[in-house]
Amino acid sequence: MYHLLRPVLFRMEPEAAHHTILALLARMPWSVRLACAPVSPSPALGQTLWGRRFPHPVGLAAGLDKNAVAVPALFQCGFSFVEVGTVTPRPQPGNPKPRLFRLPADEALINRMGFNNDGADLVAQRVHRWRGLGIIGVNLGKNKTTPNDAALEDYLANVRVFCAIADYLVINVSSPNTPGLRDLQAQEQLVPLVRAVLAERDRLTEGSRPPLLVKLAPDLSDEDLAELAVALTNIGVDGLIATNTTIARPKLHTPFANEPGGLSGKPLRERATAVVRQLYEATRGKIPIIGSGGVFSADDAYEKIRAGASLVQVYTGFIYRGPGIVREIADGLAQRLARDGFEKIEEAIGADHRGR
Repeated sequence: MYHLLRPVLFRMEPEAAHHTILALLARMPWSVRLACAPVSPSPALGQTLWGRRFPHPVGLAAGLDKNAVAVPALFQCGFSFVEVGTVTPRPQPGNPKPRLFRLPADEALINRMGFNNDGADLVAQRVHRWRGLGIIGVNLGKNKTTPNDAALEDYLANVRVFCAIADYLVINVSSPNTPGLRDLQAQEQLVPLVRAVLAERDRLTEGSRPPLLVKLAPDLSDEDLAELAVALTNIGVDGLIATNTTIARPKLHTPFANEPGGLSGKPLRERATAVVRQLYEATRGKIPIIGSGGVFSADDAYEKIRAGASLVQVYTGFIYRGPGIVREIADGLAQRLARDGFEKIEEAIGADHRGR
């Protein structure tokens, strides 16, 4: 039914439509079944990463459910994992509106939301409530008013709140919508920050620890990406996410193309896949990579998996295609594995690097 609902939603202001759908999903998670069929993934798609079982590789990227209000409904959509946030230690309203723009001709979005969220304590209550429904990751950021030289304290505060309840944690220093945040991606800034967060996580936990991932921007140079990947792997980071939104504007055809903010969707696909490939080569496949950016189809997902992604995330594709996208990608991935002679998904991860 999503093809009937989308024209109505797309006549609404984008952020209003977003909040309308989230409110509906939060109050009536069963309503998802009116828009999509259940996902029954092939056993070939299942894999275990970081001691957690993923029935298939398709998850939801951070940004759609910033405050973890609709997690049950999102799992009803069939996602293998759901990433909430970005969450900051203190609540903040984000940037002035309007701050979210659709680019239908490009199947893209531009956002400059600015980490609007309810704050770590309230989001943590919801994440705790939803534990057991599926794998929930939490994307962590710093407050806008926190200067970069004090950013570590925000990330440490977030880890203390979520360490015991999240299935994985993500350090987000790659959003273009918080002034100065991307400066923290410089190796001399990022490596000490991640090392300190890892130490705090280890201090707080015994035995099973939530894996810590770092989300990187597609706008970094290939050389910087490779150097960061090696440095982060060497200090013990558990995974990488490629990529966040881009500030580039490649051949867009929509009036909102010049709006400042992060671009997501189909125009990001090629660059995001190239970053996955670059990170996989630099790390020699030693740590899992989550591929995110322009995933609209099974072909898009499979491209990222063959480039080196163990998992993929959708966001903009979910907006344009609706909840049925999860089943379409999962079913399509199983077909592509069989076509190429792979018995399980692990055999396809990074296959392009092995000259198949």
